[in-house]
Amino acid sequence: MPYTLLAPCHSELILKKSRFIGCVQAVHSRDEAARIVAGLRAEHPKANHVCWALMAGGQSAAADDGEPSGTAGRPMLEVLRHHNLHQVLATVVRYFGGVKLGAGGLVRAYTDAVAQALLTAEKQEAVALTELRFACDYVHEGLVRRALADGVQLLDVQHGERVHWRVRLPLAEADGWLQALSAQCHGGLVVLPAAE
Repeated sequence: MPYTLLAPCHSELILKKSRFIGCVQAVHSRDEAARIVAGLRAEHPKANHVCWALMAGGQSAAADDGEPSGTAGRPMLEVLRHHNLHQVLATVVRYFGGVKLGAGGLVRAYTDAVAQALLTAEKQEAVALTELRFACDYVHEGLVRRALADGVQLLDVQHGERVHWRVRLPLAEADGWLQALSAQCHGGLVVLPAAE
């Protein structure tokens, strides 16, 4: 059974004067992961490397960010796989301390940073999620907002001629939720195609 994390968890290692700041956290998409990595780069402009590994939406990806190939992202990804984690992003920010660690030392440092962050992590069963896009008339906006209270995450709402919604919810519940909402809106709900 795959798991995800309830909350972000952090670690910090100092190895031969290099500082490794690790974090593991739940994510739902590669785009969300990219925003988090970009935020870390902005938060740590003097860091030498921001390496990451991602297991989300049936996809896996990893980046060494300038470290020797295969010494950072891939080992971090293997830690996530070993713990059977999905919908999870692992990041490690490295400030180089002036002493080279060698390939083996780098692999150990990056895997340790992720593994130590996971020591305090609370796991929960990973649930496959999906995004829905739909529009409704303004008269039904309050009804849709009440329906969102049932564990549906609002991602975006835009007001134009109609109210356009983008939501995320468990895949297994999506069809039933949308049919029930459409019935409550007396057919005034228009399902929109997924974003490109």
